[in-house]
Amino acid sequence: MSDDMNTIKTPRRANVRLRKPTVEDGSDVWELISTCKPLDENSMYFNLIQCDHFADTCILAEREGQIVGWISGHIPPEKPDALFVWQVAVSPEARGLGLAGRMLRALFDRPELAEVTRIETTITRDNKPSWGLFRAFAKKRGGTLTHAPHFEKTAHFDGNHATEYLVNIDFSEAARTAAQSSTAQSAAPEAVQAPPAPRQDRDTSQQQHAA
Repeated sequence: MSDDMNTIKTPRRANVRLRKPTVEDGSDVWELISTCKPLDENSMYFNLIQCDHFADTCILAEREGQIVGWISGHIPPEKPDALFVWQVAVSPEARGLGLAGRMLRALFDRPELAEVTRIETTITRDNKPSWGLFRAFAKKRGGTLTHAPHFEKTAHFDGNHATEYLVNIDFSEAARTAAQSSTAQSAAPEAVQAPPAPRQDRDTSQQQHAA
């Protein structure tokens, strides 16, 4: 299903549409992120570049013409099988609708990401909503989640930022299992129906018995 057709009916009787960003969305994305503390803010130009150059690996949620959700990501050049998720932002007035999970699913299922079998992201230890989001996604899709310190507080942030843990969710085994199951089902022979038992002619039987 295309992003343009992906519409959520919310309890607030409003439709939320998921779609790829365009360059015209850059300033609105920047404004959304500024309302989603403690997300790190970048320059507006940075968000313009994301919307322009990385539209295939970013997704936004729009409700009544207003951007209320955003996930940015990219495929690292040295890891063509991985989608690195940079930021997940949901407007305060759109929280509680499961919007982050819905955006992540729609993004991961895009045809442009058909070769992607892993998701990577970095999360600080105290960011419980992000841990919950990615753990739930891994469980639902049969992925294996691992994590380890990556950008460290002292070594990389000069003590000014908490350690970021690199989270890796590998879906390759789940994909192989699904492929094997599909192959097995297509290769299974059709059930052969037993031929019907020969019908005994009642009149002839009675004649033979009488004889």
